[in-house]
Amino acid sequence: MLRKCAETTLNSKLVADYKEFFSEMVVRAIQILGDDLDYRGIGIKKVTGGSVMDSTLINGVAFKKTFSYAGFEQQPRSSVKPKFLLLNLELELKSEKDNAEIRIADPSKFQAIVDAEWNIIYEKLDNIAESGANVVLSKLAIGDLATQYFADRDIFCAGRVEHADLDRTRRATGAAVQTTVTVGLDPSVLGSCGKFEEVQIGAERWNLFKDCENTKAATLIIRGGAQQFVDEAERSIHDSFMIVKSASDKEHRGDEQAPTEAHGRFQHGVPVVWRGLHRERREGHPGELHLGADATASEWKS
Repeated sequence: MLRKCAETTLNSKLVADYKEFFSEMVVRAIQILGDDLDYRGIGIKKVTGGSVMDSTLINGVAFKKTFSYAGFEQQPRSSVKPKFLLLNLELELKSEKDNAEIRIADPSKFQAIVDAEWNIIYEKLDNIAESGANVVLSKLAIGDLATQYFADRDIFCAGRVEHADLDRTRRATGAAVQTTVTVGLDPSVLGSCGKFEEVQIGAERWNLFKDCENTKAATLIIRGGAQQFVDEAERSIHDSFMIVKSASDKEHRGDEQAPTEAHGRFQHGVPVVWRGLHRERREGHPGELHLGADATASEWKS
């Protein structure tokens, strides 16, 4: 019955032919969320090009490859059962601001200041490598120095990951987002998944984190030949998620008739509106004649 609920919002002229295909994905995605049914755990990604039937549901997280520096091409493109470290931290040596000023009495101490900056970032990178993480994702930038450092140690990294994608990765892998790595990292803050891989989808490279145990995140990748189609499909699928989520929520609370009632209200809602409009017309209200389920045969013919 949940699939029937999902199909009710997939009747637009563009996606109606694929409503059974998408409704199954919608129900599976809602079931992945578990009992809390937090919709933030679901991501909908649009990729133009290819067939509609190439659309897929990832039991985990998928997002487009982020901006990367030189050295990224040397990093691993796949890993089985990797350990994740999630950061809200910048790993980059930044140039001084135009108005920055350092006053020293002894010019020989200038090198000590420069060395201190390098020591700070290398200490952070060493702590990350020693944690045992195979995949490092950060909401902020990961610079060229850190990128090459991780590549030399077979660690995949991605910086400037969108907040929503990082949050879904946290839900999927069980990792805890860290704001500092100046001290040793406890293994409990790391997450894991069954498989990580970087693949080509359409014209872009995508990072996929799949087969996560106890995951509460899913990503639906919508494919289609035109932007208009994938945009319309996204709107319809979002509505489908909402009605299935509502029906599942009531079902979890013990209301066994909830899916049937939800489907019935939508199915019979339009005739009810038509009957109301038709009744207003018969009572002398101005406006066009809208024929509903209770219209007479002569009125239908006219």
